[in-house]
Amino acid sequence: MRYHKIPDETVRRLPMYLRGLLLCREQGVRDVSSRKLSELLHISPAQIRKDLSYFGAFGTPGVGYDTAKLAKQIRGILKIDTPNKAALVGLGNLGSALLKYPGFGAYGLQISAVFDNDPGKIGKIVKKVKVEDVSKLSTLKNKNIKLGIIAVPASAAQSVADALVKAGIRGILNFAPFYLDVPKKVKVITIDIAMVLARLPYYLPASA
Repeated sequence: MRYHKIPDETVRRLPMYLRGLLLCREQGVRDVSSRKLSELLHISPAQIRKDLSYFGAFGTPGVGYDTAKLAKQIRGILKIDTPNKAALVGLGNLGSALLKYPGFGAYGLQISAVFDNDPGKIGKIVKKVKVEDVSKLSTLKNKNIKLGIIAVPASAAQSVADALVKAGIRGILNFAPFYLDVPKKVKVITIDIAMVLARLPYYLPASA
């Protein structure tokens, strides 16, 4: 099923709802109201109900949402109800941290291919994944991998993105501080950690 004209902000919040539901399940909560989810996620109950309404009717009036059922439905909407493999390019400090991050599993994501240009890393096994030469990115065509993670310097980001797109990648999570030029059929989400951090001082109280 494909969804049209769904606001990007709504899609951005869906994993947050899933996280809240998983937390409820861990606490043994079977049914949860939009108000309770609101308290957990600091998103208004009305916004939660509106976001979910884009995808159908969920929950029971006076009872709330079945946490297990709604979590399953959101996984289906996000297409993470089956495992999604990702290829990581760049095994520096950031790339290594991403590869070791245990939180991807809860969202059906798995880094199953790693590429780097450092001869000292190529061929090694890291977290059960063999590090391959970045020049071999074309081999992704044979690995049924559609997601890519770029964790390389800005100067190499575009060439890596080009190679990923050519290899059949259709979704890219970009950690390089660089705007990627890719075909419209490829979705790119860029996370510039320094830029995000630079926003914080604005909210700090002025020095005495």
